[in-house]
Amino acid sequence: MKKSIFLLSSALCAGLCVHAQTEVTAGVMQGKDYGVTYMLPQTEIEIVVHVTKHTYTPGEFCRYAERYLRLTDVSDEAKTYWTLDKVETRTIGVPDKNNVYFVKLKDKTVAPLMELTEDGIVRSINMPFSGDKGSKKKATGSTSHSIHNIDPRSFMTEEILMASSRAKMAELTAKEIFNIRESKNALIRGEADNMPTDGEQLKLMLDNLKIQEEAMTALFTGNEKKESITFTTRLTPKEMNEEVAFRFSQKLGPVDKDDLAGTPIYISVTNLETPALAPMEGEKGKEKMEGIVYNVPGRAQVLVTYGNQTLFDGEMPITQFGTQECLAPVLFNKKNTTKVMFDTTTGGLIKIDREEN
Repeated sequence: MKKSIFLLSSALCAGLCVHAQTEVTAGVMQGKDYGVTYMLPQTEIEIVVHVTKHTYTPGEFCRYAERYLRLTDVSDEAKTYWTLDKVETRTIGVPDKNNVYFVKLKDKTVAPLMELTEDGIVRSINMPFSGDKGSKKKATGSTSHSIHNIDPRSFMTEEILMASSRAKMAELTAKEIFNIRESKNALIRGEADNMPTDGEQLKLMLDNLKIQEEAMTALFTGNEKKESITFTTRLTPKEMNEEVAFRFSQKLGPVDKDDLAGTPIYISVTNLETPALAPMEGEKGKEKMEGIVYNVPGRAQVLVTYGNQTLFDGEMPITQFGTQECLAPVLFNKKNTTKVMFDTTTGGLIKIDREEN
């Protein structure tokens, strides 16, 4: 979990005093300099894959399913296979080590409140503590099961258990299944010898009969365990055309993009060429820039496909396709309180408010 930290520092300038302006330089300053170091994020594309692992175990009487229950296509072989349920595509922000800035303190400067993420990405200036645990959401794997943990033998009669052969056991079990169905129908029609006294009792009896029927039928049809699993892969965006993001195999599930056992899932990223802004003062060498540097993210068209199926097709903000600007020092002086909120995923501005003191 991310923890937000407050850093109270002198970060900008006193608006009317030229000699009191705060310097912002690239990299972390050393020695006797004091101030705040913050980073801007870069964009990564995160693909979250939701799959289900199916594990089939044949029933004890699977070979007699058609003879006694008229059930066809019942397999007598154990098998495991995977299905691709859903693919989510989103952007996340990670610290960009090539965009580290140091806000140097100077005497007689305004002291705004800066909030950073635990990774050092700037979140806000002069804003109340957000209490947010971090805007980056890590996708974690999760597993869920859908399994009937009921022993069908607990419903077998003495006659079934004492049968001389497996075939005879299957025959008697099938008869017991039909008896259960007849009991259910009698209760529903109100023809049972011992009818329940109220609706709640009727529901309880029907539910118990259903559990017995399903458990004993599974002796013929077998059981299938389902595990819902989430996998995550990340890509650093660039111009790309149908590059393999990862592969999916019905036998193995999601596999690495270099594993030819799986069918490829392709990703295409097209830079929509956001118009470039005017270069900011001091851009050359990123030295002695006045103000707080922030990103102006570009836009990209992202397409994710699997065979003839489109899994995602939409626009996304991409920091690497954009530019950088800075908040002018004149915004921060003793006469005004400027509140700024940044997007920690892109490093772009979310909002900026200015209040007179």
